[in-house]
Amino acid sequence: MSALVNEALRANPYCGDVFVFRSKRMDRVKLLAWNGSGMVLVTKWLHQGRFTWPPIRDGVVHLSATQLAMLLDGLEWTRVSPKPVKQPAVVG
Repeated sequence: MSALVNEALRANPYCGDVFVFRSKRMDRVKLLAWNGSGMVLVTKWLHQGRFTWPPIRDGVVHLSATQLAMLLDGLEWTRVSPKPVKQPAVVG
């Protein structure tokens, strides 16, 4: 799977990001991540229903930690987006 990340997504599988792959039936996902000492592979199957998955553009969907948690719980996460964070004004 790390070769797939490297070749198909043109991403570094050792960068610390979590890469999520879904099955065609959308009832299974696999997560791949480097934790600093080795690769971690997690697989989850839904016994009922399907994972919510948006239309994919360029093969990549970016998720926040909250969206990933909702995805793994089988919840509708596509309507949740992170609040914009404003840079603090420089004082001085």
